[in-house]
Amino acid sequence: MKPTDLFKETLFALSANKVRSGLTVLGIVIGISSVVAMISIGVGTSASIAASIEGLGSNLLTIIPGTFQPGRGLVSSGRGSAETLKNEDAEAITKINGVAAISPEYQQRFQIVSTTGKNTNSLIIGANPSYETVRNVSVDNGNFITESNLRSLGRVAVIGAAVSEDLFGADNPIGKTIKINKTIFKIIGVMKARGSSGFFNADDMIIVPLTTMQKILSGAEHLSLIAVSVVNKDDMAVVQNEVVSVIAARHRVSLATPDFSVVSSKDILGALTKVTDTFTIFLASIAGISLLVGGIGIMNMMLTTVTERTREIGLRKAIGAKNRDIAFQFLAESIILTFIGGIVGVIIGWLISKAVSQLAGIATSVSLFAVLLACGVSATIGIVFGYYPARRASKLNPIEALRYE
Repeated sequence: MKPTDLFKETLFALSANKVRSGLTVLGIVIGISSVVAMISIGVGTSASIAASIEGLGSNLLTIIPGTFQPGRGLVSSGRGSAETLKNEDAEAITKINGVAAISPEYQQRFQIVSTTGKNTNSLIIGANPSYETVRNVSVDNGNFITESNLRSLGRVAVIGAAVSEDLFGADNPIGKTIKINKTIFKIIGVMKARGSSGFFNADDMIIVPLTTMQKILSGAEHLSLIAVSVVNKDDMAVVQNEVVSVIAARHRVSLATPDFSVVSSKDILGALTKVTDTFTIFLASIAGISLLVGGIGIMNMMLTTVTERTREIGLRKAIGAKNRDIAFQFLAESIILTFIGGIVGVIIGWLISKAVSQLAGIATSVSLFAVLLACGVSATIGIVFGYYPARRASKLNPIEALRYE
């Protein structure tokens, strides 16, 4: 049978019962669209996280309490590791060769209330003036924290773009006041918008002087982390080892079992990428179950079709059709069904990913790999689940098939 004749016969057979064919394709459409949407969300989130971390600079070291293990995150050292970093540790790091600047920080979430009566819950970061340089951020309106603010325990705040929108809308917040943990703060600046990275919004934060944060807001004497900017990224490993040695000596702990970790941007990116990749594979696997169900639906329909067209099969064989012709015809019908489902599924999956991006603010990216994977999987399902019905049709005895009622 010529390929053109096979294609025409296939379309005619499938269009003979449009409702049944449509319902069978629906299972494939749901499965493919789910897989494409899940992969696009995972890929987009990973790319967004990578761009955010790279935006911080390739020469950034972060010192955190506890032990950092790639794939597991922070693991407590069992010696009160949450409070091991002190202000004195930050001062000691400044004396290390190759260190450009440091940013000691203490972070805690508080409820914020504005003079307009609006409120929000945001991350409050206690920092010093070098935060702006080390973290590669800038003020869009107003001024950043100064050394004078640190010395005087100034009740001043620099707010993120999202916080400004939540509390003051389109109004200029400079000079206005907000209440953080029952303490009045004057807004002196608004950070330039940076956007969200995955599930983290870099604009939803407020920066206050570190001394004010520790002595007035939280009462903490320790640090949440210390960010270190290295002069030359080629010296990252040397500076990192030196930082480990200095802090370990200060804390009187062994280098084999420290109560802190020093991680680079590359380490953080690797850990986060591993988590997002695992999460994406997990979601795509769950979505893939619907593909299996759709494949079973394809097989069930094709077996029913073989039974209904038994006399037709006998007639074709009687006029000279070979077993392979019959097998190719039914296999082609199965493949066409799944291929149509694959194309429609890719389109719907793309629309779902765009809707998620617009409504939830989560970055998505429909890659060529996801499209090719979806089409390949749909074609494979058509072959695998259509093989048995096609083989069964080709093996029918033409005399018994003609007698079938």
